[in-house]
Amino acid sequence: MDKDVVEIRRPTRAELAAAVNKTVPDLIGPNLKVLFVGINPGLYSGAVGHHFARPGNRFWPALHRGGLTDRVISPFEEREMLELGLGITNLVPRTTATADQLTRDELVAGAKTIARKVRRYRPKIVAFVGITAFRIAFNKPKAVLGEQEEKLADSRVWVLPNPSGLNAHHQLEDLGRMFAAVREAAEE
Repeated sequence: MDKDVVEIRRPTRAELAAAVNKTVPDLIGPNLKVLFVGINPGLYSGAVGHHFARPGNRFWPALHRGGLTDRVISPFEEREMLELGLGITNLVPRTTATADQLTRDELVAGAKTIARKVRRYRPKIVAFVGITAFRIAFNKPKAVLGEQEEKLADSRVWVLPNPSGLNAHHQLEDLGRMFAAVREAAEE
């Protein structure tokens, strides 16, 4: 297969149904510039095995608009992120149809797991994509978008909006600006 051709595979209904409670492997390594932390993978991501894979998810376009990538990377090319010093993990590893299906206990346990990963891999910045999940997981009900006052281990912490196409509160242009702020902080 030509290196420049990206395989894009849409899951069947049966594959989506079978993806409940699956996991998507972390895309993580030591000394990342930014470790992005999603809430949890959706069924589409679980079915295809790649982060933020559902068409309409704005994570990949936001990375590009924010200057973190030189083009819009496909979820099927996500391994390229590591070469750029970027990684992806999730607060909760199991797939669900919606994040509303997660419990408070799962999110709180996920925060502890993320703290261990941050201590181990030492990214410069940990960027959570999903403010409501961050507020619950870290018991920070008044957290706002942007850089947080407290660090996680020695890493700076940012909270970004959920890039799901279902999140109408923030348009792609807004996401691009917020992702650019993370990039600028990672370059300091």
